Amino acid sequence: MKELKVSAIKQGTVIDHIPAQSLFKVISILELQKMDTQITIGYNFESKKLGQKGIIKLADKFPSQKDLNKIALFAPEAKINIIRNYKVVEKDLVQVPDTIEGIVKCMNPKCITNHESVKTKFTVIEKKKVTLKCKYCEKITDQEHFEMK
Repeated sequence: MKELKVSAIKQGTVIDHIPAQSLFKVISILELQKMDTQITIGYNFESKKLGQKGIIKLADKFPSQKDLNKIALFAPEAKINIIRNYKVVEKDLVQVPDTIEGIVKCMNPKCITNHESVKTKFTVIEKKKVTLKCKYCEKITDQEHFEMK
C-alpha cells in the first residue's frame, strides 16, 4: 500500500477533529488564503467519533483566542495542538464561550443589530450543537444557520 506522508512542522498549530462539513468554514474564518506560511489541509479523513473529519496544520502560526472562539462555533469538539521543536507541547479542546459578541450576525431581519451600529451579542444556550440566543431580539439561531459578520 502506498502512503503520502505530510512533513512535520517545527512550530505552529494543528487543528484536528474538525467536522468535514465545517472544514471550509474554518478555513474561511482563519483567512488561510491570506497567510504566507506553510499550510496543510486534510479533508474527509476517517474518524471514529465524527465519521469524516478535517485537519489543518499551520506552520509558524498560533490562532488568537478570538479565532478559537470562532472555530468553536463550527467545530465545538476540535482539538488544538501547539507544536514547538517538532513536538506537541500543548493539547487543548476549543471551548464554546458562554457569550458571543461581534462574530455572528443575527438572523432576525428586524433585529436592531441589522439596522443600527449595535454590536451583536448572543448567549450560548447549547454548546454541543451550538445554538445562540440574541440578547436584543431573543431570536434563536443554530449552527446550521450562522452567518459571520
